[in-house]
Amino acid sequence: EQRQQQPGRHLFLWWPHYYLLAFVGACASVVTAVVVGPDVLVDSFLCVCLTMPPNLVQDLDLLRYSQNADPETGLIRCAILGCGMMGQEHISYICGYPDKIRIDFLCDPHQPSLDKSCQVLQQFGAIDDNALMMPKMLHDEHDLIQHVSDIDLLVIATPNYMHAETILQWGDHDVTILCEKPVAVSQAQHDKLLTAPLQARLWIAMEYRFIPAVAQLLQLLPTVGDLKMVTIRENRYPFLHKIGDWNREVEYTGDTLVEKCCHFFDLFRLITGQEVELNRVKAMAQRGINYGDEPVREKPIIDAAYVMFPMSSSETKKSLMACLELCMYAEGSRHQEEIIVTGTQGRLEAYLPENKVYAYQRPNHDEWSDRSIPPPKPVERVYDCSNVNAVHGIHGKIPTHGGYHYSSTAVEWYQLLRAMQTHRETGHWKPDVSLADGLAAVQIGLQATKSLQE
Repeated sequence: EQRQQQPGRHLFLWWPHYYLLAFVGACASVVTAVVVGPDVLVDSFLCVCLTMPPNLVQDLDLLRYSQNADPETGLIRCAILGCGMMGQEHISYICGYPDKIRIDFLCDPHQPSLDKSCQVLQQFGAIDDNALMMPKMLHDEHDLIQHVSDIDLLVIATPNYMHAETILQWGDHDVTILCEKPVAVSQAQHDKLLTAPLQARLWIAMEYRFIPAVAQLLQLLPTVGDLKMVTIRENRYPFLHKIGDWNREVEYTGDTLVEKCCHFFDLFRLITGQEVELNRVKAMAQRGINYGDEPVREKPIIDAAYVMFPMSSSETKKSLMACLELCMYAEGSRHQEEIIVTGTQGRLEAYLPENKVYAYQRPNHDEWSDRSIPPPKPVERVYDCSNVNAVHGIHGKIPTHGGYHYSSTAVEWYQLLRAMQTHRETGHWKPDVSLADGLAAVQIGLQATKSLQE
């Protein structure tokens, strides 16, 4: 049990004793062979082997896959780069897995963000008054990367425009990286990442994939027949204030259709299993409605937009229509997010924060035999998605304190830690959201923004 909790520790405790025993035994064997005869050498060697500590082979196997973990404790050693709102959300969920991961480094140039992160650690029980349990706090990424050999997992939660460069800097190292969206904010950044020979293992933080209502909708997709239309709406409040107001600048965000909507473009691909026909993406947008009390900018970021595009699959030869509707001056909306999927046999509607999915079936000929009158009222099936574990099929307790994405970050961390464990055991890395997924979502946003100028 102790070996399973702390892979390799048992081995390290035995090795000095075994080396000493082996050395003494080898010397004795050689002397005996000289005095008595060479046949005794084999018997002596076997005696030394029989003194090998129990389960040594098993411990060697555990040690083989103990990369990306502290060899003493087996815990994943994590560094948080960027300790603002999303960095703090990740910290709060990491605290829910004290037997799997610990935070060794916090890095942010803004001291109040570091202070707030320490408060989050205390709030969720990861540290107490014992200063030895405090992560090392740094203000510069250059200082952090000097500790790369002591870091198994890097969480990138810095401003958007810094993501790509950080991945490129850390990409030469044997480390796992969880990078917040968007992974890039320009075509140049996108193209660099697309061709970069990265050694690091990437997981892009597309939390919306793990929202319980989205997971339930995905499970119900076979009930609607062939997908023909997908509509996603977000009706919400304006962007919150960030340090230095970087999220008000097109250059630093890639504009709203990249910064905010990459989440939704990723969902379009996830739901349909199809790709966007980029040369046919069309958008309409409004600017300059929000932030009137702030300094005037030469080019305000997008406040509202429609984005329409066809999607298709070269494998299945299927296609559909898709539409994104975004309004960031709709604080009074009943729903913040709506995902509507319509197929040849039915329709699914997911609503947030209600966190429910409504399912409808089209009536067949027997149910609607008289086509001169409207069809009978359809039977409405409602799926309550408030039980995160049940929707995602997770057994055991996970930290689900809500956060900013309807507990989806809890599921994201559950899946990420499972993927890292699998990699440690098998050497195989399979992220739920790959770098290619993150880049595809960014490319759609860039193309939609570009279409505004055409």
